[in-house]
Amino acid sequence: MSGAPIAFAGSPLDRADHVRADPDRLAGLMDWRARLLRMEGLAPVLGEDGGLVWGTLADADPDAELVFLGLKEGKGCFAAVPAEGDNAPAYAIRDVWNMLGALPPADLATYGGARSLVDWHARHRFCAKCGQPTALAKGGWQRNCGACGAQHFPRTDPVTIMLVEHAGKLLLGRGLGWPEGRYSALAGFVEPGESIEEAVAREVLEETGVVAGSVQYIASQPWPFPSQLMIGCHAMASGEELTVDTTELVDARWFTRAEVEHAMAGRADPAFLPPPPTAIAHFLLKWWLAR
Repeated sequence: MSGAPIAFAGSPLDRADHVRADPDRLAGLMDWRARLLRMEGLAPVLGEDGGLVWGTLADADPDAELVFLGLKEGKGCFAAVPAEGDNAPAYAIRDVWNMLGALPPADLATYGGARSLVDWHARHRFCAKCGQPTALAKGGWQRNCGACGAQHFPRTDPVTIMLVEHAGKLLLGRGLGWPEGRYSALAGFVEPGESIEEAVAREVLEETGVVAGSVQYIASQPWPFPSQLMIGCHAMASGEELTVDTTELVDARWFTRAEVEHAMAGRADPAFLPPPPTAIAHFLLKWWLAR
């Protein structure tokens, strides 16, 4: 399906791994030309044009760690690690969601990568092996422990998110704490020793009691709350009988194609509120309707 890129993907920054690995080259970029992504904690700062605001390294707190985001137009781009990270789920950060809806796609991708990276640093200042403080390395794409020598790397957790279909209908769920009426694709973390296909089948069975198979990969999305890779899939169900796990979902329902079309078109009195455009579930629903 053509059109705009998936939200949070498509950053214009050159990640420049060759620069990260060279301390002298990296230090040479940290001059008056360098750009600092302005953030308030983990929230973006928006300019009058609705885009991200960039300052200079002089705008950073003198005690803050600076991570190298990449190169743009030959200039080093950096972000400062905040004092604290954020364990809150994405839906709880309503003010940030309003801001994200206004960002151009390239800015949204840049912010998403920066948020994931600085949040990881803020929450991993101590070694998981020995508990001693760690130090930023490789421009912020690594932390090293001076006590035991352990190396730690920014974490990305794989999550399957899937449309489950049977007889032309889709199975969608409503998560705990979601806005009233909001339904979306089922989702869950991939566990150790598990393939994507196995994760899809397990999560669907655990959350709804539905047996699913014939898993097809559709698309992926980097998701910065805090740092996940959403692996979008489609699966076929063997039946429609539901046994909802209420510790995971408030509800799960089958929706007809007409109901999905009505909701996605934003018409009055929809059968459900669809996921926001920034979520890959929105993209998956558009893909399903366009087939």
